[in-house]
Amino acid sequence: MLIRVPDYYDRFRCLAGACPHTCCEAWEVVIDGETAARYQELSGPLGEKLRQAMAVDEEGDVCFPLSGGRCPFLDGENLCEIYRELGEEATSVICQEHPRFTEDYGSFREISLSASCPAANALLLGSGQTLTFCARETAEDGEESDPWTEALLPVREQMLTLLADRSKRLRKRLADVLLLAAAAQELLDQEEIGKLPALASSWQPKPWAAENGGIFPAVLHVLKGLDILDPAWQTLLDRTEKTALIPVPENLLERTAAYFIFRYPLKAVNDGDLLGRTAFCVLAVLTVERAAAVCGLPEALRQFSREIEHSPENLEAIQDAFWSHPGLQLPQLLGELAR
Repeated sequence: MLIRVPDYYDRFRCLAGACPHTCCEAWEVVIDGETAARYQELSGPLGEKLRQAMAVDEEGDVCFPLSGGRCPFLDGENLCEIYRELGEEATSVICQEHPRFTEDYGSFREISLSASCPAANALLLGSGQTLTFCARETAEDGEESDPWTEALLPVREQMLTLLADRSKRLRKRLADVLLLAAAAQELLDQEEIGKLPALASSWQPKPWAAENGGIFPAVLHVLKGLDILDPAWQTLLDRTEKTALIPVPENLLERTAAYFIFRYPLKAVNDGDLLGRTAFCVLAVLTVERAAAVCGLPEALRQFSREIEHSPENLEAIQDAFWSHPGLQLPQLLGELAR
C-alpha cells in the first residue's frame, strides 16, 4: 500500500512530560473496544482504578471522563500512569496514534501530524521551505480506490503546486486554488469526474472579478457564535477582533495552507463538496493569520487545529457555519484575497 506523509513526519518525537499543552487535558479520549475489554480483565489496583474510571458517553463510546479537565490517569509529571505501569501497547489506540491522523482511501493511506500538538506544530512552522509530502510503499495490501478519489488526486496536486509558486503573493495563490476548486466543482456537479485529471493538468491561473470589502469581521462573528467551541478559543477570538492585523511571514502561512489542503479537500469523496472544503482551508489560513496578531502564528494554529481536530462535532459545526454564511462565499473570499 502507498503511504503519504508530510516531509517532517519521521522527525516527530513526543515531548511527553515536557509538553506545555498535554493532549491528556481538555480532551475526553475514547477507549477502543479491545482495550476496554483488556481493562475489564486486568487484575490489581490499577485494574480496579481503570474499571472505576470507565464510563459510557452520550454517543455510546467508552471513555475516561475528565477529572478537573485532565485524564484521571495523567499524573503530576504530565505522564500517563497506564503507559508507565503497563507500556504503550496497553493504552487506547487513539492515545497510541495521536497526534497522527490517518485517512484510508483504499489503495493508499495518508497520515498527517496534528498542528494542535506543540512538537508537530514546531516541525511544521520550523522551516521556511516549501512543504512537500513523501510517498512510501508498504507490504500491506490495499483495496480498490473510489473513482472519485483517483479523479480528485491530480486536482489536489495542482492545488499544492499553485500554492508553492512563490513568484506570486500568497493571497493570489490562495485565490488561484479557490478558482481551480470552483472549476473542478462544476465538473463534479455535472458528474463528469473523468474530466478532472485533464482540468488539473491544463488549468492556468487567470484574473478574477472580486467584490469590494473583506470577510472580517464576518469570520470572527461566525466563530464566536458557536457555543460548542472551547472558552479559551472564544477569548482568543474576542481579542483578535480588537487587535490590528500584523505581518506574518508568507512562507509560514504557505506551509499552513499546504497542511490544510493536504488534509481536507480530498475528503470531498464523502460529500462531493470540493469547493466548500477548499474554501474552508482558505478561511482557516486567514483566521489563523488574523489570530496571530494576538498570540503568534504557532499558538494561533495550535488552538485552531485543536478545535477542529479533537472533535468531529466542532469541525462539522465550523464547516457548516462557514458554508452557510452569505458573507463567506466565493465572491467575498476572492474580495478578501484581492486586498
